[in-house]
Amino acid sequence: MKNKLITDIPLLDSSESVAPHTEAHTPCTTPKITEDNALPHQRKLYIESFGCQMNFSDSEIVASVMLEHGFGTTSNHLEADLIFLNTCAIRDKAEQTIRKRLMQFNVIKRKRPDLLIGILGCMAERLKHKLLEEEKLVDLVAGPDAYRDLPNLVFKVDDGQKALNVLLSREETYADIAPVRLNSNGISAFISIMRGCDNMCTFCVVPFTRGRERSRSPYTILAEAQELFDKGYREVTLLGQNVDSYKWTNLERGQKLEELQEPKIEVNFAQLLEMVAKIHPDLRVRFTTSHPKDMTDEVLQTMAAYENICKYIHLPIQSGNNRILKLMNRNYTREWYLERIAAIRRILGNECGLSTDIISGFCTETEAEHQDTVSLMDAVQFDMNYMFAYSERPGTLAAKKYADDISPEIKRQRLEEIISHQREHGHNRNKLDVGSTQKILVDGYSRRSQEHLQGRTSSNKVVVFPKENAKIGEYVMVYIEDCSSGTLLGRLV
Repeated sequence: MKNKLITDIPLLDSSESVAPHTEAHTPCTTPKITEDNALPHQRKLYIESFGCQMNFSDSEIVASVMLEHGFGTTSNHLEADLIFLNTCAIRDKAEQTIRKRLMQFNVIKRKRPDLLIGILGCMAERLKHKLLEEEKLVDLVAGPDAYRDLPNLVFKVDDGQKALNVLLSREETYADIAPVRLNSNGISAFISIMRGCDNMCTFCVVPFTRGRERSRSPYTILAEAQELFDKGYREVTLLGQNVDSYKWTNLERGQKLEELQEPKIEVNFAQLLEMVAKIHPDLRVRFTTSHPKDMTDEVLQTMAAYENICKYIHLPIQSGNNRILKLMNRNYTREWYLERIAAIRRILGNECGLSTDIISGFCTETEAEHQDTVSLMDAVQFDMNYMFAYSERPGTLAAKKYADDISPEIKRQRLEEIISHQREHGHNRNKLDVGSTQKILVDGYSRRSQEHLQGRTSSNKVVVFPKENAKIGEYVMVYIEDCSSGTLLGRLV
């Protein structure tokens, strides 16, 4: 199964609702290492990743670390000597999915006691000793900032010791590690530009599982993007919990300005975006996720200035009501959000794709406040929407401060109304593209037919068309003839 981008599912049924991004989440999918590169003498590693794009990116770092230390990889968990699960803790359903998977692997372990099972990522950071000592489901626990220590942790298990490292870092960005591209189509790749989050949204566990915000050197980001382009990749997605707050300086933490041996340099997200776009006009640049309080006109103007910066923005609103937004500690208002939408339309035009996250039934939400969310959706007309009912997460500020007092039935009713409106909005937005000609980067075959190819518009909409002479990995022009609520249908021109 290939890596699933956040926009792979334009609209979800209520039974498939998704957690908010971190702010960049996907449904819990299970991509696997597709390349079997283990030599006969090497121990074989198998990785499954759950949750957000950042986890997929982190798994590529993990694979690189392990390969560097003499391990190989396998796509078959039955052949593995080590099994790592890179986990998501954003909601209870995600954790339960991972627990079931751990139990399945432990059945194998009972027949093969030498099999080592490790849990990585956010769930590892949140539960720490519980999985290792109380439930005894794993042999190894490593948090998101401990991946360099994984070979050492494996050797500790080999020696019969407990292996746990969940220390969070203020500096770790893994900037010097070249990721091993897992499940790659050779066309699109993720580049992590920052780690952690400082926003402290009351519903979100991420600041506690991924630590404080820190930005990666732009020079290492550019080198990674250039290397990907040289290898034939034609699209990169810059990843961060909040990319708009990216800010790098060569003045290190605690260092005085007079101690610098060179002039002070600062790079913000708009500047980084421009630097990556200048690598080559044929390298498409995407990014996720933006925070409404930090989305600047400078970023929008940079997007407008470069054709290869895709005209698509994921801008989570979460709620359309100011009181609920304040309870969520989102640090913006409904009015601020609508002004940012107006700026996007003014600078980038109505063609710019917009998606969002929405939570139904947050603590104390009234019916009138829910209707504020629906009315905001009607006003904006999002192309895509990632919607779910509020699920209290242990350790978050909301769990400590507010009662989860909206019944599951009401949450579900409100979610269904949100989904119904989004289905209409998504279809209406797709209809606007019918009759236009779009530049498409072909990324694979249609899910339904090998006679059809698919790709994405700059605005991140999936387009399916008869393949004719088109090839995967190239740009083509497609005339849009029809659409559904989630897909554009066209033909080559």
